[in-house]
Amino acid sequence: MNRRTGDPSDDIAYPSAIAFLLVHLACLAAFWTGVTGVALLLGGALYLLRMFAITAGYHRYFSHRAFRTSRAFQFVLAFLAQTSAQKGPLWWAAHHRRHHQYSDTELDVHSPAQRGFFYAHVGWIFVPRNNPTDHAAVQDLGKFKELLWLDRHPYLPAALLAATTWLIAGWPGLVVGFCWSTVAVWHATFSINSLAHVFGRRRYVTGDDSRNNWWLALLTLGEGWHNNHHACQVSARQGFRWWEYDPTYYALRVLSWLRIVWDLRAPPQALMLGEQKLGRHVIDKVAGQLAASFPVNQIASQALETLARAPGWTEAKLRLASAGMRAELFWNNIDLPDIPTLEEVRRFARERLSQTPSLDEIAVRARERLLELVYSRLREAVTVPAAG
Repeated sequence: MNRRTGDPSDDIAYPSAIAFLLVHLACLAAFWTGVTGVALLLGGALYLLRMFAITAGYHRYFSHRAFRTSRAFQFVLAFLAQTSAQKGPLWWAAHHRRHHQYSDTELDVHSPAQRGFFYAHVGWIFVPRNNPTDHAAVQDLGKFKELLWLDRHPYLPAALLAATTWLIAGWPGLVVGFCWSTVAVWHATFSINSLAHVFGRRRYVTGDDSRNNWWLALLTLGEGWHNNHHACQVSARQGFRWWEYDPTYYALRVLSWLRIVWDLRAPPQALMLGEQKLGRHVIDKVAGQLAASFPVNQIASQALETLARAPGWTEAKLRLASAGMRAELFWNNIDLPDIPTLEEVRRFARERLSQTPSLDEIAVRARERLLELVYSRLREAVTVPAAG
């Protein structure tokens, strides 16, 4: 059973990680094969090429459809990305779409906040329930037979590349050119799932822990501007400011000039200017998080003491015990000094959130959620369980 979640379905199947560990151990073979200049150049080139294929292909194209391209170049992107041994394009995109749908909640496949750093970084890949491809989540990609074929043969492109590096530069080519660069691509990619949800700054309110991190952007060809990305998932550009290094986007711009890709999607101007309102889903999510940040039990305890001293306590107690009483009806005619006012909730939100034009809506919804939580605690306190 997973110690963090208590869910046995989160258990890592360690035998399935043997090949992953062996590639790491193979990197040490450089002590015997030596390190040549050709092997280092090969490794560096393969790191950049495959990182671009992951960031532009698996991520921005297959997962988010941030631009359009031909069926032929779509296959090239998928094949090159798959040489990094990160499984097939449909598997990768399906899990990534699920991550965005449930980001940093219990249903997120790799949230550090929910399951810990190691699980979010790499452990989730080796959990049996994450092995299958959720084809329902990638129906737009499943119509391409060549992508389905790649998905059924997840490690074939990587094996072909490994053999090619050996043919080009011998054992140093295989160890340094392939294994070193593969491990580097792995952990650079995985760091966005783990480190980019822990370290960095948040420019936008997104309802999750995504952060902008410049040094991760350097390692991942621009993926480190992760808070930007969560604010506008469909944008081909993740560095929203001129100084936010995003070479994946620069390369896509060049490819667009060559007519290899087209229709690069951009973030809305209102978002860039900080004027875009948040969607209802994000407002509700952030409001719930804010409400839960208050000392709910303490507020409920103080409110209960105040109510018990008030003249209408008997009636209030009956209303609390009523199964049909909703929270908003209960609070209609009750004004307690123990409950934070809307202005206090608004100030609390302003201190904890990035600047957003939806702050007032978040504060109103957060106070509603807080009242619901306090009401629930009060009901628990006054409802006497039936005798068994």
